[in-house]
Amino acid sequence: MKKKENSNVSGLKIIPLGGLEQIGMNITAFQYEDSIIVVDCGLSFPADDMLGIDLVIPDVTYLKDNLDKVKGFVITHGHEDHIGALPYVLKDINVPVYATRLTMGIIENKLREHDLMQTTKRKVVKFGQSINLGHFRVEFIKTNHSIVDAAALAIYSPAGVVVHTGDFKVDYTPVFGDAIDLQRFAELGKKGVLALMCDSTNAERPGFTPSERTVGPTFDTLFEEHKNTRIFVATFASNVDRVQQIINTAYKFGRKVCVEGRSMVSIIETARNLECINIPDNTLIEVDQLKNYPDEQQVIITTGSQGESMAALSRMASGMHRKITIGAGDTVIFSSNPIPGNEKSVTKVINDLLIKGADVIFQDAHVSGHACQEEIKLIYTLIRPRYAIPVHGEYKHLKAQAKIAQSLGIGKENIFILSSGEVLELSSDSAKVTGKVPVGAILVDGLGVGDVGNVVLRDRQHLAEDGIMIVVMSLDRYNSQLVAGPDIVTRGFVYVKESDELIEEARHTVDDALQRCLDRGITDWGKLKNTTKDALSDYVWKKTKRRPMILPIIMEV
Repeated sequence: MKKKENSNVSGLKIIPLGGLEQIGMNITAFQYEDSIIVVDCGLSFPADDMLGIDLVIPDVTYLKDNLDKVKGFVITHGHEDHIGALPYVLKDINVPVYATRLTMGIIENKLREHDLMQTTKRKVVKFGQSINLGHFRVEFIKTNHSIVDAAALAIYSPAGVVVHTGDFKVDYTPVFGDAIDLQRFAELGKKGVLALMCDSTNAERPGFTPSERTVGPTFDTLFEEHKNTRIFVATFASNVDRVQQIINTAYKFGRKVCVEGRSMVSIIETARNLECINIPDNTLIEVDQLKNYPDEQQVIITTGSQGESMAALSRMASGMHRKITIGAGDTVIFSSNPIPGNEKSVTKVINDLLIKGADVIFQDAHVSGHACQEEIKLIYTLIRPRYAIPVHGEYKHLKAQAKIAQSLGIGKENIFILSSGEVLELSSDSAKVTGKVPVGAILVDGLGVGDVGNVVLRDRQHLAEDGIMIVVMSLDRYNSQLVAGPDIVTRGFVYVKESDELIEEARHTVDDALQRCLDRGITDWGKLKNTTKDALSDYVWKKTKRRPMILPIIMEV
């Protein structure tokens, strides 16, 4: 009888809409009957083959199709890969946003930029507080990360409790605020947790992640060793604790601090207003005031530690920054590790700086914000989940965490490495993948969201690799005779001045092919364009072994 009763119990559906198989674009839907809550709503940065694309945001078709069920966005912390897509998604899915103090401050900066402050309902949640959303109750639990006010979530549903760690590490001596609330994790574990969704970023690294506070003494040593030079420190804009430690050291050494980079200035201003950072009076100065102080009294904290081409440090390294130039006698400290995939651009910036004569330091001035293996084991041991669902990372990271879970006695059949879009249905006595929902990447280019798709990208790739040939011709409207042209214009294909002969011969080839068509009475523009393309393409391939994009343009006169 009991079994029958159980089989009627609704399942809790966990649906990752992004963030798996990659670092970035984290967004997960939790559904129980007619209630959906969404945890995080991040963006990712474009891959090398996404030419000209600024940002990538998740496809939220599933949420749009179930709009009446969506109760709200619950945000774990204020990094771009967890909040960056919110302003774009809220335009279609206008539901309340719940987040902790600094996270909400950073989200509000974005909403102001997109003119969404009036239309978006927001609620700041304290640690230990719960919010009720339909069939769900969500509790915010204090964790540590490389940004203040990071939270783990305990998601209560009629099917059981799911704990989502967000991005975290176990830091007993954080720079700001309290240590991670391990006691609460243990209490939850005692009561029984259905599933744990745990950060996998550092799951391959043994041991513990050092405390953020250990970076302070490193800065003290580096400032002591470079007393007579101007010091630049590049770090993530959102790493408020790191900025705090740099400011502490600068203050100790009697240096003034200038913050450069739009995103960093905005986040530090928000953190300052919310009292998440403590800056001594008369320490911060504007860029224009730097000239009033000798080099050995200056520290410039800047964005661009990932080699982003438009960030402040990259512009200084390439000599394109309007107000600051870096040269001999400057020391540049990279206080971050390259995110996988950014190594090339970081190395380029380092080389540019070294060529300019700067002293570059890129070891030991950073600690990760993510848990290593021993901390992941600690969380599993406290929470004792029935099911393990590794999240946040590429497949190799998820796999590494699955191994950890197994080593702690969780059966292989109870560990789920999901792909974005898969629907995992959980009840108190079963878990299985029951379907798939549409997911994907929406590309943002300038003000256009989603108007650049695979076809446009393919064209950009084509143009980037082989260039373009435009063939212009004029036809007489009445007797369909060729009145002018064909003229050929090329870009990115060959250097025209040195290829007169090639272009002239190509023109003759197209002219002959068109005349043959017209002589046979073919006047359909579509056919004429295809003939032009085929003839020119064959000729160019024979002569150059290249395949430029060919664009025939016919005008009627």
